[in-house]
Amino acid sequence: MLEGHRSGKACGGREAIMGLIADVGPGPIALDTSIFIYFIEEHPDYLPYLAPVFSAVASGKIEIVTSAVTLLEVLVIPYRTGNLALAERYEALLSKSRGLHLIEIDRFQLRAAAQIRAHYRIRTPDALQLAAALSKRCSALLTNDREMPELPGLKTLQLKAYLKK
Repeated sequence: MLEGHRSGKACGGREAIMGLIADVGPGPIALDTSIFIYFIEEHPDYLPYLAPVFSAVASGKIEIVTSAVTLLEVLVIPYRTGNLALAERYEALLSKSRGLHLIEIDRFQLRAAAQIRAHYRIRTPDALQLAAALSKRCSALLTNDREMPELPGLKTLQLKAYLKK
């Protein structure tokens, strides 16, 4: 499910791409919803940075984690526009990919997200992503959300920052 995307040319060059891979570390790493959107929809600025990450997942080198709220978020636009093929691609990626753990939203996740949200005053989807990351002891969270806080023991990596390197 993770293979089959063109890699394109990186605006920031090979060094920035390798910097992202190095910063991600051995994992597991958490991915915010936008990262899946950039990958599936082959965003020209971000795909060159994300393709190596997803390739490492597909080859079993790292594992990735995301909250089940990601599935909800990625399906909204395809459903709104009637693009069922795109919805199916998202669902297949999130539910059938080797090395990708979709963390269900159970009572434990809800309590953890509520505590995070109360402490950091963030939106519910962000709190659910952070709770999922912490539950699987992720080393980093890759996002493009500038308001995503950094939690103790969880490095927050901003994808946009690598474009400037």
